[in-house]
Parts: sequence; structure tokens; C-alpha cells
Amino acid sequence: MKNSLARMIPSVSLVLTALSFSSLAVVADAGSCAPGQSPSEKDSIQARVDACAAKGGGRVVVPAGEWNTGPIHLRSNIELHLEEGAKLIFSPNPDDYRPLVRSSFSCIECYALSPLVYGYGCTNVAVTGKGTLMPQMDVWKVWFDRNTPGMLAAMGQLYAWGESDEPVENRRAPDLPGARFRPCCVEFERCQNVRLEDFRVRESPLWTVHLRLCENVHVRGLDLQARGHNNDGIDVDASKHVLIEDCILDQGDDGIVIKSGRDRDGRRVGVSCEDVEIRNCTARLGHTLIAIGSEVAGGVRNIRMYNCRATGPMLTLLSIKTSDRKGGFIDNIVISNITATVMSRDLLRIATDVDYQWRKYEPRERIVTPITNIHVADVSCEKADRVYNLKGDARLPVKNVTIRNLRAASVVHPDNIVENIEGFVKE
Repeated sequence: MKNSLARMIPSVSLVLTALSFSSLAVVADAGSCAPGQSPSEKDSIQARVDACAAKGGGRVVVPAGEWNTGPIHLRSNIELHLEEGAKLIFSPNPDDYRPLVRSSFSCIECYALSPLVYGYGCTNVAVTGKGTLMPQMDVWKVWFDRNTPGMLAAMGQLYAWGESDEPVENRRAPDLPGARFRPCCVEFERCQNVRLEDFRVRESPLWTVHLRLCENVHVRGLDLQARGHNNDGIDVDASKHVLIEDCILDQGDDGIVIKSGRDRDGRRVGVSCEDVEIRNCTARLGHTLIAIGSEVAGGVRNIRMYNCRATGPMLTLLSIKTSDRKGGFIDNIVISNITATVMSRDLLRIATDVDYQWRKYEPRERIVTPITNIHVADVSCEKADRVYNLKGDARLPVKNVTIRNLRAASVVHPDNIVENIEGFVKE
């Protein structure tokens, strides 16, 4: 075990490129309207971003105050800087998030309502400062319910598009009758050199921060609170060279999630999520501190988490999940030096039959996910239902799982479960 841990993934921070906007032009304020008023189109934050980008880039500074806004689309060489006391109040009207943009929903590519803060195909882009992003949740909270007949039919159509390789340009998911596809709060897609630092988020329609098909990303010092349905904290999706540190997560779903596409559509995109390091983060509430999957169709490898803590109740601290419709792979996961309080389920779980609401839609093919080289050391909590519950798929057992010093001070069920695991070592 010690030799396995000695071969831990090299620090991801070594490959990150520092971003600097200090030598570029500074836009003095967010708009000429008074705080609390809606800016005109020419004075909007988006207009200032576009004007700054037209000059080659720079910092768009939002001063203290409440600023009403629609979606903000960032550009290359732009830093959106939120000064302390700045609050961006996002429109509650879903129609304000049109025209549709290329994005995804639950890891299936489609055209979707614009995320509240969105970057697509950008290089050198940042959101910084101690200000706050504040969605107005009036409609989004109603849309949390995905069990309406219209939404169930729309999800089935989206899944069918993914399984039939329908061109993404034709997948206009929000235009389907009865659709309630919510956008993420912050989303960067196909971007390089991304920095997210110090800002706060209070509430989110869907995932709080979504990084998809990005490379060279540094996330530091974020303070996220979104306790609604599907409110993950930070979703790293088919991205590479990502460092997440010193963040606070207070979520209604998983804290930090590693993904790479759903089922056949994820295999079509075919991009893995690799070289992600997570350190010194605190989860105050959530389903998990970290979840690998369940959408892993492009593959996941080289994920390292250490020196993190969960200070509030959770379902499972560390979760690795997939199913036989995902395919892809999960390899080389290293987790160490984690403390937690109360887990209503397990401290560590591996599950290979997780599809949630998508189970009702039939996949075109079934491919078992290979899971190999899972290393967990020095993880503790005050109370858990069970310390570890590891269930591989009998058709392709999980290989090489090592755990050391994994413990709970109080355990409801002391009988740990190990099924379909080859090369299981406990120290």
C-alpha cells in the first residue's frame, strides 16, 4: 500500500499557466445605471465585455452594489472582476437566456438555455473578486421538478438524440414541448487557461460551476452555496489539467464531481477527464464530498484529492459510480487525508448500477466500465452507516483497490461489503 501511495499523481498545479490581465485595459465600471436598475443594452455588463474584447481584452470591473443582468458571455483575454460588495442579480425569466447556446444537459450535448456566466471557445479568461452571483430562483425552483409529463418526454427525446448520433445542431432541447432544461450558473466549455477565484455564488438553477472540455483551469477560493435539486458544486467534465483549492461547498447534491459524458453520446465525443487535483476544500453540506461519475463514458483517470474536510452531514463521503451503459473507464484515483462528520450511508462507496432517472430510457448498447487502481488513505468520520461498500460488476470486476486507515468513530453496520473486487488490500 505504501508503495502504491508513493506513486501518487504528480501535482497538477505544475502544469497550470499563470494568467495576468494587469497590463491590459481596465473598464472602470459595469454600467452607467444606478445599482438596482436594469442597464440599457449599450450600458450592460455584456456590452462592456464586448467593448473590452474588441480592444484586445482586459478587466471588466463590477463595483459594489446590486446590478441586474441577463446572461454574461465572456470572451478570450477577458477577466470579469467582481469587487467586494458587488452583487450580480440575474434575470428570473428563462426567455432572457435565449438564443440557445451550445452546451449540454446531464452530460448529453445539445443546444440549451445560456448559462448565467458562460464562456465558449475562449483562451485566457477569468472570473475573480469577492463579489456574488445571485440568480433569482422564482422559475428555476418550479423547474426543479423533472417528473412532469412534458419534461419526461423531453428527456427521453434528448437521450434518444444522444443514442442515435443526431447532429448536435439539431438538438434544440429547450424548444421541445414541456421542456424544463435548466442552465448551469457558471459554465466554461472548450476553453483554455481559465481562472476562477474568490467569488461567491448564492443559489443556482442547475450545477453551480461546470467545466466541460476545458484545459488548464485553476479554481481557487470560491464560496458556493446552492441547496436545490441537482445543485452540484463544481463539475469537472471531460477536462484536463485542473486544480481546485481552498473552496467552500454548501450543496444540495454532490460537492465536487468528475465526469466525461453520458453513454453513447459521451463515447462519441470521446474526451477523457484527466489530471485533476483537489486540495484544502471544505464541504459544509451535500450528497458527497467527491463523486467520480456516474457519467464516465469518455473515461476518467489521474484524480487526486487530499487535505479536505466535510463539516456537515452527507450521504456518502467518497463515491465512485457508473453503470453498464456508460463504458469509458475509471483509473488511478488517489484520495488521502480527509476528515468528516456524519455519513448517513457509507464513507467510501463503489457502485456499478447507477443510472438515476435515465434508467427508464433504453440504451443502444451496454458496455461495462473498467475500474482500476483506487487508493484511499487516512480518511475518517464521526459516524457512518458503513465504512465501505464496494460492489463491482461480476462481468468485469474492479481491480486493485487499496485502503489504509479508513475509519468511523461510530458505525451502524460494521459488516463492510466487498463484492467483485480483484486485488483488494486493506491496511
